Amino acid sequence: MDRKSIIVLVVSFVLMIAWYPLIVNKLLYPPKPLPPGSTNAITATNVALLPQGGTTQAVQAPLAPTPAPPSLVAASQAEAAPEQLLEVTNSNAHYTFTTHGGGLKKIELVRYPETVTRRSKQGAVRRVATLNAFTPLPTLAIVAGEALRHDGVYPLQRTATGVRAEKALTNGIVIVKEFQLSTNYLLDAKVRLENRGSNTVSLPQQEWIVGTATPMSPQDDGMAVGAYWYDGSKKHEAGAGYFSSTTMGCIPRTPPPEYRGGQSNVLWVSVHNQFFALAAMPEQPAQGVVVQKIDLTQLTSDDEPRAAGAKPPAGYIAAMSYPAATLAPGASQERALHIFAGPKEYQTLARIGNRFQNNIDLVMGWGFFGWFAKALLLTMNWLHDGLKLSYGWAIIVITVIIKVLFWPLTQASTRSMKRLQALQPQLKAIQEKYKDDPVKMNRKSMEFMREHKVSPLGGCLPMLLQIPVFFGFYSMIQSAIELRGASWFWVGDLSKPDTLFYIPGTSFPFNLLPLIMGATMFWQARLTPPSPGMDPTQAKIMRYMPLMFMVFLYNFSAGLTLYWTVQNLLTIAQTKLTKTIEEPAPTAKAPVLTPAPKKRK
Repeated sequence: MDRKSIIVLVVSFVLMIAWYPLIVNKLLYPPKPLPPGSTNAITATNVALLPQGGTTQAVQAPLAPTPAPPSLVAASQAEAAPEQLLEVTNSNAHYTFTTHGGGLKKIELVRYPETVTRRSKQGAVRRVATLNAFTPLPTLAIVAGEALRHDGVYPLQRTATGVRAEKALTNGIVIVKEFQLSTNYLLDAKVRLENRGSNTVSLPQQEWIVGTATPMSPQDDGMAVGAYWYDGSKKHEAGAGYFSSTTMGCIPRTPPPEYRGGQSNVLWVSVHNQFFALAAMPEQPAQGVVVQKIDLTQLTSDDEPRAAGAKPPAGYIAAMSYPAATLAPGASQERALHIFAGPKEYQTLARIGNRFQNNIDLVMGWGFFGWFAKALLLTMNWLHDGLKLSYGWAIIVITVIIKVLFWPLTQASTRSMKRLQALQPQLKAIQEKYKDDPVKMNRKSMEFMREHKVSPLGGCLPMLLQIPVFFGFYSMIQSAIELRGASWFWVGDLSKPDTLFYIPGTSFPFNLLPLIMGATMFWQARLTPPSPGMDPTQAKIMRYMPLMFMVFLYNFSAGLTLYWTVQNLLTIAQTKLTKTIEEPAPTAKAPVLTPAPKKRK
């Protein structure tokens, strides 16, 4: 490789490293300044009112909110009474109900901290993870048309097992909502529409609010935030990708104002972020699903403040649709559902799997390799709970187990590559002899390799077989709440990058594990012989491919880079061990004996 090629590679690597902080800190594309008089401050007395042709509810909102589509959150001229709250608590969560909409406004998970940091501030108040905190509408608020229009204020009443909200309308309709606290982060809810008047009332189509998905913190990139719903056969998703202003990350487009789906087959709807979910599971399928994107200017944190001028994080509010109906005098319409508001912890979800139609793998968001992610998660939890290993050591033990299982295949691959390297002179001679006939050259090369029992794919097969392992690890680690806050040596949180400090004068993090991983990948590349027939320049470039992997994985979770680093070290040890074992000399073929020719007389 000449000097110019090396310079190009180094410059490209530096640009790849620097691109992320340049974009995040708005150094290349600084945000436009706000017009005079604008502000992002919020006030507790400012109200946002709901909805177009529907219920009105007062909630705390920013002074200059980004308007949402009118079907769920829109302006109204009705006046709202002061908000009153009713709080109930059990061993898992603290629930806050509001008179504005008669629904569940906020869920505080008392067993989970809001943020996980390496060092807690002296005297700091411990805040807990909160769901639905920034929603413009509470869970089970009803957005509907003229027949259900009212001031949005539901008187609340504490019951023996929960909360009751009841609202009487002027047309004789009475809306009753009953919430009952249960176990495993569940609430049982019933919503009843009663016609206590003397006239038949036509009920309009209704949207029942499920909740709002919000990022974990201001620094959350929002890629794991969105809404799922299940139709009985497959899961559908609406999140950052659906509402993106670009296609494939580069082609500009006008984002859709909302997502709508379902044909009377909505079995459950979940709004979620990386580790927590708020889900509604009706006993009878809902007609449809509506999801809209909202800006969350309120989302701030003392531990992880949002960068100055950064775009507000996005949230996604979801609702279930119910069709229009007619209610005769004295008749009622009741719908029962279950609400889950808690961590995406597999063991907890498994206990209530029937509520999710026994499809909790879909709630976890594991994707195509979910079956492998599930096996890895259960194994990791068994090592942690049964053998009392820390999660970091559990990941290392799992990596060793996987390496042992793949050991025979990897060893055969290494030996095959070693034999191929020894046969290079003969292969080059064949290529030179038949260089004018590529078809014949390939045929002769394959015949030669079959004769010597080697395969050009021998070195690739173990890597291909480990792709499901890698993606399974990635899916598991990205959603395993068990790793949130789990420490290992200098790593304070295995679900996040192992940032030790930030480069002085910049916001670029120094992550140690990806650097160790990159070094082991370089070492492994040095030990791996090049494929037969590969151009020397191409072979040298392939040795620098670990730089790209190190860039891609630099800001990934420490648990994933720990797995890859240990995997590289084990592969290096196996390669060295295999190389020290002498290959048996090929047995010489016995000469073919032919009878001696008879002498003529």
